[in-house]
Amino acid sequence: MASPAAALQRWSIPLLSFVVPLGFVVWAFPTGLAPLRAAGIVTGWLGCGLLLVSLLLMLREPRLAYWLGGLERMYRWHHLTGVAAYVLLLLHPLALAAGNLSASPRLAWQTLSPATESWQVWSGWLGLLLLMVGLATTFTPSIRYGLWRWLHALLGIGVVIGLVHLILLGIDEPVLPILAAAAGILGWRLLRGDLGLAARPYAVAAVRKLTPHSVEIELRPLADPVTVTAGQFVLVEFANGPVYRGCGEFHPFTISAIDRDGALRLAVKALGDCTRRMLSIEPGVAARVIGGFGGLLGEAGTAPQLWIAGGIGVTPFVAVLNDAKLRRPTQLLYLFRSDADATYLAELRAIAASDPQLTLHTVATGDDLPDLDRLLPAASELSGVECYLCGPPGLVVALQQALGARGVAAQHIHFENFEFR
Repeated sequence: MASPAAALQRWSIPLLSFVVPLGFVVWAFPTGLAPLRAAGIVTGWLGCGLLLVSLLLMLREPRLAYWLGGLERMYRWHHLTGVAAYVLLLLHPLALAAGNLSASPRLAWQTLSPATESWQVWSGWLGLLLLMVGLATTFTPSIRYGLWRWLHALLGIGVVIGLVHLILLGIDEPVLPILAAAAGILGWRLLRGDLGLAARPYAVAAVRKLTPHSVEIELRPLADPVTVTAGQFVLVEFANGPVYRGCGEFHPFTISAIDRDGALRLAVKALGDCTRRMLSIEPGVAARVIGGFGGLLGEAGTAPQLWIAGGIGVTPFVAVLNDAKLRRPTQLLYLFRSDADATYLAELRAIAASDPQLTLHTVATGDDLPDLDRLLPAASELSGVECYLCGPPGLVVALQQALGARGVAAQHIHFENFEFR
């Protein structure tokens, strides 16, 4: 049975996504209007409420992320509420136009055509256009991250312009408080998240090569360290060094170990231009850290566990093993392309030899997806087992399907995605 805290985390975002828009509609529910015109007004307020929720869900605050079920979950709901808000706001003028259709098709067209409307109405169309451009970047993963970030910022600008549109139409209440809340959330994200005022200062103390394409970076705190536990990840921005040149952005990295003095060790694999550059990072480089977030094994319970890792996805499991002895029988299935590509392989073999609770299976798969039916335990061995997955998205999806085919219920399959677009 889930704890009260877990239940709150599970239902917090759905409740926010329901209560906030509903509150707007209850406050501004139109009376004495034709049904279609009333529907147009209702969809507009529902869209405004969902946009405000979507803005809240893009904040990178560890405490907020904890109560809302994790940063990755917040970003998924940020996308869902943003798309739903755009659809509702698009229905807003369509319903208003449909309400005029029975009286006059010309009047209905004038309701939709910005060319025949005042600049106050034009502002609403501009807000919708900016929302559309910002949302389009969400579904275009090929865009370079730096460009994507600036284009995605059009969502926030679109929200502000849409609220100003309502004020220009003479609707001051409750739009002014909503506009203040939206501006506050956007400013909070810009200052504390993007500009890093919430970050703690660290410095690179050591760099250890793990494989030809990955390194482990040790960060020493220069002030109070971040609050983080094994299995979590942090957002890190590295500054320029004598040779190394930082990317000027915060990136998520999973912690591989936490020292008693607050030092962190991070596993970094070259997956893009920025992380490829980090392979040559040197000691002394300044860093800023925000976190910790997530926690793949946060509430592990007492049931036996099956861990399945692909490539660099073994890092959160390494952190848990470095943190303390296991308290329950655990199997770790570690998949990697080749021995040369396997991070922490020697460490894992040493831990497995000294900890009777850990059973380690290592498989070199080559470049193709392995035969999971052959590698996974039989259905009878998975009864009552909690399964934790971490690796490339394609592998995680395939593992979900394979475990589901063996009768493992979805609530017993745990994983995190580290895609924050």
